[in-house]
Amino acid sequence: MRIALTGSTGKLGAVVARELRDAGYDVTGLDVVGPRGPGFVQVDLTDYGQVADALAGTDRTPGFDAVVHLAAIPAPGIRTDVATFHNNMAATFNVFWAAVRLGIRRIVYASSETVLGLPFDVPPPYIPVDEEYAPRPESVYSIVKTLEEQLARELVRWHPDLSITGLRFSNVMVPADYAEFPDFDADARTRKWNLWGYIDARDGAHAIDRALQTAPRGFEPYIIAAADTVMSRPNAELIAEVFPGVPVTREVEAHETLLSIEKARRVLGYAPTHSWRDHAG
Repeated sequence: MRIALTGSTGKLGAVVARELRDAGYDVTGLDVVGPRGPGFVQVDLTDYGQVADALAGTDRTPGFDAVVHLAAIPAPGIRTDVATFHNNMAATFNVFWAAVRLGIRRIVYASSETVLGLPFDVPPPYIPVDEEYAPRPESVYSIVKTLEEQLARELVRWHPDLSITGLRFSNVMVPADYAEFPDFDADARTRKWNLWGYIDARDGAHAIDRALQTAPRGFEPYIIAAADTVMSRPNAELIAEVFPGVPVTREVEAHETLLSIEKARRVLGYAPTHSWRDHAG
């Protein structure tokens, strides 16, 4: 399968590029910076002409079977709100629109856990959180992610043969990040902002692979997180301290993720295997 991967030099994108290539995909990276040579095309994703030209293919890449769209300003507060909105919304619209116009019928893209109501200054409606309640954006960054999901819904309504998968990634981590995790236990509120969640970038790549292989037509969002939390302290203690009164809808294990990944498991066959605990001293 020939894949166009935007954001291929980012924290998640670099791992995804490597993992998908190792799995046998023919991956071409699209980004504003990157290595010269085969397998990469420099593109300003806010310029529709460049995006359409890149997705149409080159002498080296005759076109694509699917698009994986990861490129974005990756979090609130990195750029101004206006810059974040203009960059991220334009890039996603351009990628989606060009793919549809070129007849590419499978798109997998990075939505975000932030649409769930992060940083949960207003407590979530229940725990574990899942995809069943409407988005609750609390930043311009998450407003864009919410609008991207609505854009995807309308595009698949217009094009019933189109598959768009929105992966609501948790906070992306690589093994080098795990040394700081034990310090989180000192204050339960340090990481309450996303219910103590994270995602190993390698499991993020696995989720993308599963979506490329199994996602149905139409649009669906999926929470993508590690199977565990960032904490050594048990969930019951954390919830009682930080979110007293929030309903817990089912029994959860001591360190089970509170960002429910059951839908991704059930529909996509998502099965995360990496944990920070495997790297703890």
